[in-house]
Amino acid sequence: MVRRRGSTKKDRIILESSLGDYLMGVPAAGVNPLLAHDVNYPKTPIAGIDEVGRGPLAGPLVAAAVILEPGRDYPGVMDSKKLTHFERMALSDIIKQHCLDWAISFKTPKEVDEMNPLQATLQAMTEACDGLKIKPGTILVDGTMRPPIDGAVVPIEKGDTKSLSIAAASIIAKVARDAHMLLEAKKYPHYGFDRNKGYGTKEHLLALSRFGPCEIHRRTYRSVRDDSPPKPGTPLGKLFF
Repeated sequence: MVRRRGSTKKDRIILESSLGDYLMGVPAAGVNPLLAHDVNYPKTPIAGIDEVGRGPLAGPLVAAAVILEPGRDYPGVMDSKKLTHFERMALSDIIKQHCLDWAISFKTPKEVDEMNPLQATLQAMTEACDGLKIKPGTILVDGTMRPPIDGAVVPIEKGDTKSLSIAAASIIAKVARDAHMLLEAKKYPHYGFDRNKGYGTKEHLLALSRFGPCEIHRRTYRSVRDDSPPKPGTPLGKLFF
């Protein structure tokens, strides 16, 4: 499932007044240091791609692709994991308003189970890129794997900490997935999805042990499949298959 720029009113995350309050807190001096990385690629426009939700026990995997305005500074944009919830929401709206194009792709829990997390990630990234209306000259992808995308694809390890375009994509993907999990929390209130977003927290594992999996749990993940879920903090690799 792919969503494109301007496709729904839900893309307007917060009120204009809240955006203004946020921007008042962004330092006016200096240029985002991540911008220096992206200007090194001569083939433009540049698309950044990132995913979120590969590790959770429940909910979708989401990938986003974004093409920023060449040479434009986007103050405050960085790896989404380093931002607060409010900062991510504000920046996601700003990025969508002031970029050239963006698209997101959702892979359902069933699709993640059927393909495996890695293949679901690569497919979601490909679909997000294909959802762009503007064809990118260079495609910067977070991670070390190359999705099957036509064009000049450049995998960048920890790219969301190095590339402005990838960081922007990470923010859009994270906000979209978090908003989806808030809706799922209303349908499945026992698991605390509004707080844990489907990740294997102590609260989530205890609820899973007590109530069993719901429709959006990933059945191939060990902590969902087993009768006795692992302790919180179990390495990510041990949660699969």
